[in-house]
Amino acid sequence: MQTPEAPQSDDDVPYAGLTPECILDALESAGYFPDGRLLALNSYENRVWQVGIEDASPIIAKFYRPGRWSDAAIVEEHAFVQQLADTEIPAVPALRASQGAGLPTTLLTHEGFRFAVFPRCGGREPALERRETREWLGRFIGRIHAMGAATPYQARPTLDIESFGIAPRDYLLSHECIPAELLAPWRAAVDLALDAVRRCYDRAGDVRLLRLHGDCHRGNVLWIDEEDARGRGTPGPHFVDFDDSRMGPAVQDLWMLLEGDRAAMQDQLADIVAGYEDFAEFDTRELWLVEALRTLRLLHYSAWLASRWRDPAFPAAFPWFGTARYWQDRILELREQIALMDEPPLWATA
Repeated sequence: MQTPEAPQSDDDVPYAGLTPECILDALESAGYFPDGRLLALNSYENRVWQVGIEDASPIIAKFYRPGRWSDAAIVEEHAFVQQLADTEIPAVPALRASQGAGLPTTLLTHEGFRFAVFPRCGGREPALERRETREWLGRFIGRIHAMGAATPYQARPTLDIESFGIAPRDYLLSHECIPAELLAPWRAAVDLALDAVRRCYDRAGDVRLLRLHGDCHRGNVLWIDEEDARGRGTPGPHFVDFDDSRMGPAVQDLWMLLEGDRAAMQDQLADIVAGYEDFAEFDTRELWLVEALRTLRLLHYSAWLASRWRDPAFPAAFPWFGTARYWQDRILELREQIALMDEPPLWATA
C-alpha cells in the first residue's frame, strides 16, 4: 500500500486545530462551564471527549469529522434519536444549546468545527450470553425499528451493495492500496464475493428499508443493572452513537449482536427475534442478508481505513493495515464469506 510518511494537507489532519483550549472554548460558547477535566474516549472517525462541568455532571462532547456528513444529515440523526427518547426508548439524544443570540440547536459550531453535546450515560456491555438479555435487547430494537419505519431519512444514505461494496472496492483499486503481488487474488475474491452478495439480495427479495441504528454492536449498547440504576438511568440497555444511522434492512441491527459458531448464533438470533416481534414484525427473508451484510462491512472497513490513513491517529492505532499479511488475511476472509453466503440462512423457514 502506498502510504505517505507525513500528512500532505490540512484535510489530512482534520483535527489539528482541536486543542484542549479549543474544546473548552467551544463548550463555553454553548453555555457550559468546564472545570478543566478532559478524557478522550475511544473514537477515530470523530473525536469524542468526556468533559467535567463545574457544579454539574460530566458531559460528552462529540466533534464531527469535517466533510463526512452534511449539516442536514447530522440534524436528521439527532431528530431521530430525540424521537426515540421522547417515546421512552432508551437512546441517548444530543442536548440542545444556544450560541450567542441563536436559537437552541443540537448541532453547534466553533472555529470551523461542528460538535454536539450529550449527557454521559454509564453502564457496561450487555451480557449477551444470557437469554433474557438478548430478548430484552430484541424488544427495544423492535421499538426502534417501529419508529424507524414511520418515515424515511431524506439526507442520509442507504446501506446497499453500491455504497458498501462496489464503492469501497473501487476506492481501494484506484488508490493502489493492495500490494501488487496480491492484487489479482484479492480482486478475484472481491468480485466473487460481490456476486454472492447479489445472490443473497436476490433470495431475500424486495425487503423493507427503514431508519436504523446502523452500527448496533455490543460496544454501542450500555447496560445498567437494576442495582446500579439509581441516579444513573433506567435499568437495561441504552443505545448510544447513532453516527452511522442510515436506511437499510432491519437485520442490519441484529446480526452484529451474534457471535460464536452457527448453532450458538442461531440460538441467539431466535431469542433476539422473539423479543423483537413483541413490537415489530420481522421479515425472515432478511436472514439471507446476514452474511451478505457481514461481507459488505468487511469491504467497507478496509476502504475506511485506507481513506483515513493520512489522519495521524490511524497509523498509530492500526499499524498492521496495509501490510502483505493484512491483505492475505482479507483474501482468506472473503473466500470464507463466499462459502457462507451460499449456505442456508441461520434461521430458515421450511
